[in-house]
Amino acid sequence: MSTPIVTLATSSQFPQLDPDEQGLPDALRERGIEPRIAIWDDPDVNWDDAGVVVVRSVRDYARDPQKFISWAQSVPRILNSAETMAWNTDKHYLQNLAKRGLPTIPTTWLEPEQNLSKQQIHSRFPASGDFVVKPTISSGGRGTGRYTSTDAASRSEAIEHAMYELSEGRAVMVQRYLDVIDRQGETSLIYLNGLASYQVEKEPMLHPRFRSAQDSHVVDEVARLADASEETWRWGEEIRKALHGYIKDVTGRDELLLFNRVDIVRGDEESDSEFYVMEVSLIDGSLYLGADDDFVGRFADAIQTRVTW
Repeated sequence: MSTPIVTLATSSQFPQLDPDEQGLPDALRERGIEPRIAIWDDPDVNWDDAGVVVVRSVRDYARDPQKFISWAQSVPRILNSAETMAWNTDKHYLQNLAKRGLPTIPTTWLEPEQNLSKQQIHSRFPASGDFVVKPTISSGGRGTGRYTSTDAASRSEAIEHAMYELSEGRAVMVQRYLDVIDRQGETSLIYLNGLASYQVEKEPMLHPRFRSAQDSHVVDEVARLADASEETWRWGEEIRKALHGYIKDVTGRDELLLFNRVDIVRGDEESDSEFYVMEVSLIDGSLYLGADDDFVGRFADAIQTRVTW
């Protein structure tokens, strides 16, 4: 019986994977799997000979999402599926999840085809508090900025930020910044092969003057292991059910996702909900494997299960 092959797809920025995931090849090797690492857009890679391809550190896919999806569609065996990743590239999916009853942070969507003037953009920003401007297609926190609505200089920066993204043909999200994030951070729920696996707490990333340009490096996140909370897993189960219903409607079938990261934040005193869905990561989002010595092994076990089916 031949040794199964798993190729971990990465980007040229991380030719040996993200540092958080560099223990994964050894973990796969210990499970009788031949691990390979390949850059997703390397023309010299023969993906027909890559075995099962697991998408991981492809942190540059947002620069040309159509090229990335075309590549994913050409790979014979890829996890997660190309169809699922296609809709997950664009955060407009949050609109669809909201229609299914999931609480998302109220968002103003600015579209390139609207041809908005600076004054029109200005009028769409919140009147109080801090807010976030970011493109709907981004990876690793690139293109994100936090601004203060009552500060004229900050508001002007936000207008320029939005105008730049729109001029490049990218849709833009404008969201109120929840102060509770500064106090409690965010929670990431990690699912492997459809099962709840572990939780991490992430420290606040967007300090009051945070700016990350499109061509900047991936924004570093600080995550630590969190005690499993029945409350957050209950919220996660609501999200998981809605997500799979959405996948079935979009692709025509449900899918057992190899990995799924759900980012949530508690509502604050001005919120209408207990929690909000911040993001669902099915492509390159970190699984925070370095937060606990056991996590690399859990992910390797999940991959082994899929390879040996």
